[in-house]
Amino acid sequence: MARATDIIGAAHRHGRPVTDTVILDYAQRSTAEGAVTGVKGTTIDIHLHGTVRLRTDDLLLLDDGSLVEVVAAAEPLLEARGADVAALARIAWHLGDRHIAVQLLPNRIRVLRDDAVETLLAALGAKVTAIDAPFEPEGGAYAPPQHSHDHGHVHDEHCGHDHHHGHKHD
Repeated sequence: MARATDIIGAAHRHGRPVTDTVILDYAQRSTAEGAVTGVKGTTIDIHLHGTVRLRTDDLLLLDDGSLVEVVAAAEPLLEARGADVAALARIAWHLGDRHIAVQLLPNRIRVLRDDAVETLLAALGAKVTAIDAPFEPEGGAYAPPQHSHDHGHVHDEHCGHDHHHGHKHD
């Protein structure tokens, strides 16, 4: 079984070839460990360090040097629209006050489908629609930093640029 030990953020893909693709729901993209199977049948043991937030187009770096693309799976969501910007802001505030993960879009908010949340949204005057779509919620103040660093080169102590990205190079 291949082992994924690092992430290359989508911004650093640079057309790199991938050997497989994993389609993962929000919960699977938020965990540092677990086994998944790619669409081509590759079985992957995910073993990442620290808090994880995989996003669509990130790459998992496998222990053999190959890369596996990450895609967000469609899952059951609620999409809430407000009568105006103030109503949408009020909805966002109430969801945030309850620590509910939200995906903010220009004129609507998406949350994982839940009966209690649907009742709350309706009580706040939102127009609510049940949909199936990929869920890419906001990271929040305590989310791990986005993976913006390319691990495809070797560092020495005099490499000339900072490496403040939440982990060390061994």
